[in-house]
Amino acid sequence: MSISMYQTSVPVLVRALNNLAAILAKGAAHAAERNIAPEVLLHTRITPDMFPLIRQVQIATDMAKGAGARLAGVEPPKMEDNETTFDELQARIATVIAQLQAYTPAQIDGSEDRTILLKTRGGEQSFRGQDYLLGFVLPNVYFHITTAYAILRGVGVVLGKTDFIGK
Repeated sequence: MSISMYQTSVPVLVRALNNLAAILAKGAAHAAERNIAPEVLLHTRITPDMFPLIRQVQIATDMAKGAGARLAGVEPPKMEDNETTFDELQARIATVIAQLQAYTPAQIDGSEDRTILLKTRGGEQSFRGQDYLLGFVLPNVYFHITTAYAILRGVGVVLGKTDFIGK
């Protein structure tokens, strides 16, 4: 039995984003319980040359929404990247989850060999659909969610491995 591109993308990305939403909820609760201004957590970085929590969430969601669209052969929806609160980040995650869930297996299955052209800071990159998903999207989504987790864990939010992996 083989696994389809849809099964490898949409449910996996939705689960990861739901787990990210739960991690952020714990971060917001931590800030409220300890009278920490939420902006402090939202602008925290692991190191000065890494993006803050807000940007980590934006990039993870951008990767996920872009993957669904590109694998389905449509233009990725634009987002403004103007979130400044935990609630706005939660809304962004919910929007991307809804976008992903709107794709059908018929739209994504068979995209293994679809050419995906991606414009990055380093120039244009060309991928086969399967390589794009497995070698670019999923590692990036997990990297940025892991970094968001690490930022919040580093400021004392009580998080464990099951928060990242989910139930």
